[in-house]
Amino acid sequence: MLRNATFALAMILPLLAAAQGGAPAAGTSPSGPPMIPVTTDGAIVGPVPVQIIANGTVQSESVVTIRPRVDGQITHVHVAEGQMVRRGQLLFNLDSRLYQALLQQQEAQLLRDRAQATRTQLDATRYQSLRGESFASQQRFEQAQADAAAAAATVQADLALISQIRLSVEFAAITAEVDGQLGALPLRVGNFVRLAENVALGTITQTNPILVQFNVPERWLPMIRNAMRSNTPPPVLATADGDTGPPAEGVLVFIDSQVDTATGSITLKGRFDNADSRLLPGQYVQVSVVPAVQENAISVASAAVQTGQQGRYVFVVADGVARRRSITLDRSLGERAVVRGEIRHGERVIVDGAQRVTEGSRVVDRSVAPQRVSSLETQR
Repeated sequence: MLRNATFALAMILPLLAAAQGGAPAAGTSPSGPPMIPVTTDGAIVGPVPVQIIANGTVQSESVVTIRPRVDGQITHVHVAEGQMVRRGQLLFNLDSRLYQALLQQQEAQLLRDRAQATRTQLDATRYQSLRGESFASQQRFEQAQADAAAAAATVQADLALISQIRLSVEFAAITAEVDGQLGALPLRVGNFVRLAENVALGTITQTNPILVQFNVPERWLPMIRNAMRSNTPPPVLATADGDTGPPAEGVLVFIDSQVDTATGSITLKGRFDNADSRLLPGQYVQVSVVPAVQENAISVASAAVQTGQQGRYVFVVADGVARRRSITLDRSLGERAVVRGEIRHGERVIVDGAQRVTEGSRVVDRSVAPQRVSSLETQR
């Protein structure tokens, strides 16, 4: 009995093994090697902005150093360090009592000299009439005219001196020359400042609008200059390190007059509205300028671009078979690569798994989101 059961089991096991081996496993071809699982993405043919990426530095359009224009002791400080100020806003007061006293003295001098000028003018008029009646000599008449002219000149000199002293009184009240942000204020109430010492009371840095300076390779210069000749300047975007918000938006306003022969680059500047003070002078930012839009450009996912001995290439899936297409990489645009080659719009390009694929390999597309680049198509 035991011998018969053992014989039956020995006959059944090969049959079961044969039955299991007769069905193809998942992911394999019934008449060839196993199919390679890959992830694909769609190629897009359409308008793509020409985006030039560079590193830049934020610069202020104007930095004004606050200096005294007269001698005097600081009596009032009306602002605080780091405060935003407006043009014409009062910042410091210097002791102006001496200039006020000099002004009053010179105004009194003016009154005296005007009275003297009136008397000499009357004398000149009187001697003119006496000369006509032969009661005064020509010499006395000329002397009276000279005295009247000298007195009038003295009045003019008094007026000029009064204007000068009034300026000294005005200069004792120091105001902001531009809109901007104050820096450190090294002097406080009680300090005596002298014009001859050229002491700085602080600085005002203009922060709105603000400039970003950056350099790009000279090969982009013709395209950028053509864009500057249009009615709308090329847009410029700037992103500071660690800034998670949208990029600051500005426009290109300056192209340098010469190319740096040492680096082969050209200096550009963009102007940005900076009311929220997102950009600070001296800050390093990543800059993107878009001088033109390339029509009918071919773009694929950057991860799809492979590099071999014959250059760059991608694998395109057609009817479950991988086909190698040679390409030329023009530039990168975020997660997309702009290329040149024989690729049609909508063709599926292998993004993940291309390293295991060769020409003619049978593949199975396991893309979770095969239309994940459709946002670019929406922008077309």
